[in-house]
Amino acid sequence: MRPVQIAIYGAGGFAREVAWLVSDCAVQADPYEVVCFIDDNETTHGSMLNGVPVMGLEEAYSRFPDAKVVGGVGSPKTRQRLMEKSAAAGFGFATIVHPRVERSQWIEIGSGTVICAGNILTTNIVLGQHVQINLDCTVGHDVIMGDYVTLAPGVHISGYVHLGQRAYVGTGAVIINGTRDASLVIGDDVVIGAGACVVKSVPAGLTVIGVPAKPLKRS
Repeated sequence: MRPVQIAIYGAGGFAREVAWLVSDCAVQADPYEVVCFIDDNETTHGSMLNGVPVMGLEEAYSRFPDAKVVGGVGSPKTRQRLMEKSAAAGFGFATIVHPRVERSQWIEIGSGTVICAGNILTTNIVLGQHVQINLDCTVGHDVIMGDYVTLAPGVHISGYVHLGQRAYVGTGAVIINGTRDASLVIGDDVVIGAGACVVKSVPAGLTVIGVPAKPLKRS
């Protein structure tokens, strides 16, 4: 079987981690091949990153029109912009789930989503498009994540939590459970700081930090 060609949009640290993730999937589960990193920074074009060429979007599509793009950028807003550029250029998207992810069969996973090694997803979970779940997170029952949600490493989300589009949850943060009748809601574009403990719903656009998590005061 011919490997599915993967183009990773981004050329930073997380992009290199995604390349490792894809290579692990290729060995253990699916026939994938990382063919390039895509970078908007022209000074990197023509270089090699861990043995893989770096190029611009137009060159990538010209050379690898059948490749599937995977987002290699942690910022939700930036990732959305890059994925929209990729779609406009003609690319489709790949969904990458590391073989060392524990999950039930009752999970919906949107196109372009990346789930890294060591995660546990329980049951009746819905993930939107281009979600990123970094290393060693746990996601409880009846969680819904909107498009471009990002979980940094070591995040723990309890049951009946609804995360809006582009929400970002920092390293080691915890979100306690909602209920069947009243989900705990994290609004669109919310940023939850590293190590925070979220005990109630957070309105759209806020940054919250601390234990318990409270809105960040601007000086």
